[in-house]
Amino acid sequence: MRKSLIWALSLSVLIGTAGSTGVATAADSETGSTSVADSQSTDIKDRILAIPGMSLIEEKPYAGYRFFVLNYEQPIDHRRPWAGTFQQRISVLHKDTDRPTVFRTSGYGLSTTPSRSEPTRIVDGNQISMEYRFFTPSRPQPADWSKLDIWQAASDQHRIFTALKSIYGKKWLSTGASKGGMTATYYERFYPKDMDGVVAYVAPNDVVNKEDSAYDRFFETVGTKDCRDRLNAMQREALVRRAPLEKKYQAWAASEGATFNTVGSLDKAYEAVVLDFVWGFWQYYGQDVCDQIPDAATASDDAVYETIDAYSGWSAYTDQGLEGYTPYYYQAATELGSPTIRQPHLKGLSRYGYQPASSFVPREIPMKFKPWVMRDVDTWVRHNANHMLFVYGGNDPWGSEKFRLGKGARDSFVYVAPGANHGANVAGLVEAEKANATARILAWAGVDAPAVQAAKPLARFDARLDRTVDEDATREHGLRP
Repeated sequence: MRKSLIWALSLSVLIGTAGSTGVATAADSETGSTSVADSQSTDIKDRILAIPGMSLIEEKPYAGYRFFVLNYEQPIDHRRPWAGTFQQRISVLHKDTDRPTVFRTSGYGLSTTPSRSEPTRIVDGNQISMEYRFFTPSRPQPADWSKLDIWQAASDQHRIFTALKSIYGKKWLSTGASKGGMTATYYERFYPKDMDGVVAYVAPNDVVNKEDSAYDRFFETVGTKDCRDRLNAMQREALVRRAPLEKKYQAWAASEGATFNTVGSLDKAYEAVVLDFVWGFWQYYGQDVCDQIPDAATASDDAVYETIDAYSGWSAYTDQGLEGYTPYYYQAATELGSPTIRQPHLKGLSRYGYQPASSFVPREIPMKFKPWVMRDVDTWVRHNANHMLFVYGGNDPWGSEKFRLGKGARDSFVYVAPGANHGANVAGLVEAEKANATARILAWAGVDAPAVQAAKPLARFDARLDRTVDEDATREHGLRP
């Protein structure tokens, strides 16, 4: 009882009474100075900065919006909120406090360029975006990696929502693509009363990490046989010509100052990139560009090398390429799981097979896999999903293991966009599913009934602001959702 009381009192201090200075202040919009009186300002920037622990990094202009990049003080450990804090970056794309709000996360770092997720455009709302904990610069120092898990991250999101709900009082939806879609789903699992709806794009669901046959079935059937054969032949050729192509790789690494300490050797990195080739092609491209893959039997060494680079990226498994994604690989090695595929066409040529996620994390960081974590989330979604929409691409390998709905699910849907890759979205669904998905998003956001019935996005498309899910999600090479 005593411990519970101490925790509750400490949490109230962190959330609702004072920031790091002990006084709730607001920044003056012109001078940057602060005063308690400013906390009563009607200016949206002043209202946001009156939140304890909130500070401004920058404001960027965009027509029809105000866009702020901010730091928010978070507990390193939400179970022990008195035991240290860190600064977490968020952004606010402000439309109007009378509009719905979409809480978006990529599950990775934070873009500081104004952009609008598909649900934000559909509901013509505000958008809050969060940088996932431990992605720099939102990393506690020193970094206690045991505090990087899906519950702690969901608690970050819950605390941001709690702080901003008093300003943005209308309905809230959460969204994200790929690891961001996973993040939105985990947030709903742990804090199901926060959001009024969830739109999760291309979110993998690796329930049993050691059972990955769904991926094998995908690669045996995706696209046409001619396309599959062309890709497999190119991948195989890159391992047949390993010796001359590794010389090119070594020369490139020397010129770039690239090193391979984490993965262990240039040879391991080379093979990891080659083994990602077919996956990367289907994740980001598709059948329509298959004829651009050179014929492996007649291609020069340069053509093979450059083709692998175009779809996999030789920098992916260098120390420099891995560094920014250590938090993802750590989570994959401890909770999320990671795929393994057989690739029988590489028999006798592959020395290492698909390397586990732990191979891409510095050895000094301790890791232990927790197989119950994803089983818990999967079970919860099946039996408790409410106002949840999952969108997948029919030709996206990450969709091989989807979230599924059971009898306990209410007003929730799993849709697949035919032929779409990892950039699948509501706009790419077949017409009836697109109309229903759009209508449900609008209804969950609390918009007027006529708009729900019309089932059309409320905001016009903006080519600069409305990047596709494919562009908005992580586009770096390497096997990452």
